[in-house]
Amino acid sequence: MASRLLFFLILSILFALPVGAQAPNDPATAAATSTAVGGDAIVKKDLEVAIGISEFEQLDFDFSPKFSVARPELLNITARPGKREIEFNGIKPGTTTVTIRDTSGDLRLQYTIVVTATGSSSVVSELRELIGDVEGLRIVIKGGKIVVEGEIVVPDDIGKVSKVLVNYPQVLTLIELSPQTQRVIARKMSDELAKNNLKDVTVRVVNKTYWLEGVVSNEEKKKLALIIAKAYLPPKLQTLAQSGEGRFATPDQPDILDFIAVNEKKEPQPAPKMVKITAQFVELSKDYGRVFAFKWAPLMGQDASRISIGQTAAGNVTSTSSGALSATISNLFPKLNAAKSAGYARVIQSAMIVTQNEKSAKISKQTTIPFAVGNGDTQRATTATIGINLSIEPRILEQENVLMAVNLGVSLQAGQTSSGSPITTTNNIETNLIVKSKESAVIGGVVQNTSSTTYDKDDPAPIQATAGNQPAPPLFRLLRSKNYAVIKSQYVMFITPEIIESASAATEEIRKKFRRRQ
Repeated sequence: MASRLLFFLILSILFALPVGAQAPNDPATAAATSTAVGGDAIVKKDLEVAIGISEFEQLDFDFSPKFSVARPELLNITARPGKREIEFNGIKPGTTTVTIRDTSGDLRLQYTIVVTATGSSSVVSELRELIGDVEGLRIVIKGGKIVVEGEIVVPDDIGKVSKVLVNYPQVLTLIELSPQTQRVIARKMSDELAKNNLKDVTVRVVNKTYWLEGVVSNEEKKKLALIIAKAYLPPKLQTLAQSGEGRFATPDQPDILDFIAVNEKKEPQPAPKMVKITAQFVELSKDYGRVFAFKWAPLMGQDASRISIGQTAAGNVTSTSSGALSATISNLFPKLNAAKSAGYARVIQSAMIVTQNEKSAKISKQTTIPFAVGNGDTQRATTATIGINLSIEPRILEQENVLMAVNLGVSLQAGQTSSGSPITTTNNIETNLIVKSKESAVIGGVVQNTSSTTYDKDDPAPIQATAGNQPAPPLFRLLRSKNYAVIKSQYVMFITPEIIESASAATEEIRKKFRRRQ
């Protein structure tokens, strides 16, 4: 009876399992718990990361470095796809998930990461909040100790780091100043020494120390070089060897070692500076004239042989008779004259001169125009002179300002008289002014506007008298005319000083102006 009950019990257990079911300990059953996507299973892992201790995970597939982190403020991830390695560093306590995909974009791995904080981890978290932004430093836990290590790049960060670490005596400090930063400081020292006329003094870094080398002419310049170099020193930061103990300790040494030699000799006086001065004269003139004239003045001439009436080829009306009286009427038809005229002219004169500081200089360009005066036996030859004259004495002041005593005169030909004699105009300026080097200033100018209107003065057909024959009076005279004229002229003078080291500095500019080829 008992054997029958046992038999039926076994049958009921077997028939209770579904078709295809397997025993719980079957390896195939354990693999089925992973979710399959695209033929590859998504692996889920749990990981605990302590703040200050790096956790490394090695993967067996090529992954994409673009991770999906649920709470990125808790965790810092460093990916090394070439090594198939991921580094996890905790920032602050909490729980987050990290999803990793392969290079094809398929989901392959999901971490559930718990970031914990031990006693050391909380100190690491505090230090990262206080000095974590200092470039070149790392805050980690090694061998159970909190370590701040690295090389400080920015010298101003030394004070900040030392101020924070003084409150954490249990922290092992392995900090040094970056060699690249020291070289940058040495270069700045050299540049400042050159600006202070100490071009023969150089700075280089040897064994974390700044070496000043070179030659100066006196002790004062040597002291000045040391003062300039010390001004660029960052806050004091001992090397690891200096801060060590035992046989690794090195004697304390200054930050700057002076190897400057003094060669006492009389320095040659520097060459006086030169000043290049450019003066320009610009004159603009415009004129406009408009004339309208109407004249009607017929004349009658006498001829004793005849009186005739008719029109001659010259346009006169005549009367003719066979008697003893004759007369000719001239200018029977009125004369009309209307005309406009306008003109524009621009004259530019330029002079450039180079002279020493506080030395006067002059430059002149003259042109002589010959012409005759008088008629017959009284005629004689004379000349008119036009050109530009510049006299100046510059004096260099502070901040590249130049004080100048200027005397500038320009003579130009403005036309000629009816007899051919030239008409000249002269413009002179004498002044004292201060102008900054390479800047231009207007030192003087004149603007002149002239307008005139005349009535009934312009005869379109004046009657000319001949020798021994006076013109007869007209029968009547009707003259109407209007002449409107406008003349505008202006001139202005510019001056531009420029401080140069040598007179040859202006050669290139002159060569360009004259288009001279070497």
